[in-house]
Amino acid sequence: MTAATIAPTRLRLGLAALAVSAFTAFGTPAEARGPEGIADVAEKVIDAVVNISTSQTVDAKGGGSNTMPQLPPGSPFEEFFDDFFKNRRGPGGGSKGGDGSANPPRKTNSLGSGFIIDTSGVVVTNNHVIADADEINVILNDGTKIKAELVGVDKKTDLAVLKFKPTKPLVAVKFGDSDKLRLGDWVVAIGNPFSLGGTVTAGIVSAKNRDISSGPYDSYIQTDAAINRGNSGGPLFNLEGDVIGVNTLIISPSGGSIGIGFAVPSKTVAGVVDQLRQFGELRRGWLGVRIQSVTDEIAESLNIKPPRGALVAGVDDKGPAKPAGIEPGDVVVKFDGKDVKDPKDLSRVVADTAVGKEVDVVIIRKGQEETKKVTLGRLQDPDKVQTAAKTEGPAPEKPVTQKALGLDLAALNKDLRTRYKIKESVKGVVVTNVDANSDAAEKRLSAGDVIVEVAQEAVSSGADIQKRVDQLKKDGKKSVLLLVSNADGELRFVALSVQ
Repeated sequence: MTAATIAPTRLRLGLAALAVSAFTAFGTPAEARGPEGIADVAEKVIDAVVNISTSQTVDAKGGGSNTMPQLPPGSPFEEFFDDFFKNRRGPGGGSKGGDGSANPPRKTNSLGSGFIIDTSGVVVTNNHVIADADEINVILNDGTKIKAELVGVDKKTDLAVLKFKPTKPLVAVKFGDSDKLRLGDWVVAIGNPFSLGGTVTAGIVSAKNRDISSGPYDSYIQTDAAINRGNSGGPLFNLEGDVIGVNTLIISPSGGSIGIGFAVPSKTVAGVVDQLRQFGELRRGWLGVRIQSVTDEIAESLNIKPPRGALVAGVDDKGPAKPAGIEPGDVVVKFDGKDVKDPKDLSRVVADTAVGKEVDVVIIRKGQEETKKVTLGRLQDPDKVQTAAKTEGPAPEKPVTQKALGLDLAALNKDLRTRYKIKESVKGVVVTNVDANSDAAEKRLSAGDVIVEVAQEAVSSGADIQKRVDQLKKDGKKSVLLLVSNADGELRFVALSVQ
């Protein structure tokens, strides 16, 4: 044996001795690897986990119609999904067809995961796994491949339900209660990473109710169980073998697992799946309000301690909130018996409530709690969000204005309505200029905005605003709450410092 081979051997012996001492101090090797129940869970549910194979025809430019999940600008998932969907389209675009045309139409394939929830052949997966597919096949654990049909999808939660005709008895799994999960609980993920086939990984619940801004109803379970490409749509199990989540997203610079994965909780999945099976679509509740966060400044202005709830910035004239007496400036703190901590809470609980149900909505109005009864409507999909474009027309001279809060203010008249294209229904005081170094500029007030109320009182002139601000200063208030309208009449609340 040469000297070159002796040193590594000694190193290995040293590491082995260190490992023995470590296990003596911290437990046995089996305990270090996790609970023994993982193998039992895997054996129990593995036959209910399936691979999802899809194919589609991409166009002559190789772009296809692969639909990437809609993510906000700057999302940590943009790079990963961009790379993933490029790979779905197949290799580069330099080939030519028999007629000499570049990049002729061709079939591309992709693989994901899913799981059987009914022995009649009902499968749950992610919407992005089967989006725009020409053909969908379910591959069972024993390799049997069966064509599947799409029952329905919900893009907002990225879920889909498939149906196929089984050729033999199936194993199905049931949903567990994701609300009972605790941080540190062991979970098991089974899926089809990198198209390798059924693979089992385990980890713990790292966090709950994660909002990663990928959709309006974000409330993900975060886990460090290894989740990679191809795991999308696969189940996340607890140690009882119940599905407590659907693996959907990961954060990764390379596309491989770095221990940050996200699953849609079973509480959300079960409700979505039930509606897709029953109606083929989602029928979500609708309150008919536009809401925003209650910031510290807004809470101070409204005398709400501690800051909580969802501030009603606008009420739809045709929505169920208006006849119930809910108004802009109200803060919703409880809905149908459930506490509302922030706007996301309200969005989720309203969406999960049955259409047509009468519910109690607890609001805070001018410091006092009130209860309103609302019969929910149905949210129309897709939502139509209109953004008003503020266009300043030419004006030879500025009107007489008054300065307050870093703003140049003027009473609304015909010329100003024309200049800023402000609807006749909008009443208040128009902003004609904003000091670039003011708190108002930081809060994105701009010329053409109309101040409708100050401290929940209507105003019609710059003098009205200055009078209200002076009074608030005397009362020792640190901020003032403005109700601001854009040119189209869409309202929002803005809190500005009066110091």
